[in-house]
Amino acid sequence: MKPDDLPESNLLTALNGARIVYLDGRLHETALVVAHEAVKKNIPILIDAERLREGLDDLIKLADYVVCAARFPQAWTEASTVSKALVCMLLRLPNIKFVIATLGKDGCIMLERCVNEDPSAEEVVVDKLLESLEMRKNGSTHIPTCISSPVTKLHAEGIGTVCSRLYIGTAKNIPPSELIDTTGAGDAFIGAVLYAICANFEPEKMLCFAATVAASKCRALGARSGLPYRIDPCLASFMQ
Repeated sequence: MKPDDLPESNLLTALNGARIVYLDGRLHETALVVAHEAVKKNIPILIDAERLREGLDDLIKLADYVVCAARFPQAWTEASTVSKALVCMLLRLPNIKFVIATLGKDGCIMLERCVNEDPSAEEVVVDKLLESLEMRKNGSTHIPTCISSPVTKLHAEGIGTVCSRLYIGTAKNIPPSELIDTTGAGDAFIGAVLYAICANFEPEKMLCFAATVAASKCRALGARSGLPYRIDPCLASFMQ
């Protein structure tokens, strides 16, 4: 699809009543047209940054939220660690509310910008904070959990400092006998994040919800057959 293939009337109809716009960086010229119109209408944008793509830099500047594959943050920023890369992304992209790096069976890392900076907030080295959060993981639980820091001035050496909160989300522990197919697990996670944003979930609830949806998908063959409905018992605690 090229921009000329998308008449303005069709675009406006598609965006009418939309709560959020999701773009994955493909067909970047057309995606940019959609993104600019979404900005005009104050519709938030989530970018799925799987890998470096042509035109992605222009697109990601318009995003409110970014969900990345594990290797993207360091590839895009050239930072030495994932946590430093996330700090760099928030500094380079002032419109971003949060950025998530998905880590497969190791869960995810999320950095959320704090708009109202606390002057008394302590400055902490981001790599050390991540290590301390990792040590708080409970290896005995099978359900997704989320561990978060307080609002902190996170410093990345050679990059800068940003007032933010760091989160670690764990993945659901699936017994080998129940693990059928991981195809589409990342898409399931992002789809759940989109739902959670529209449902105004708190970050901790959002990350656990997304991990639960992704785990359900992995229990069936293919990218869609295992996706849970809202009435699925595994989602009951999130829907209350």
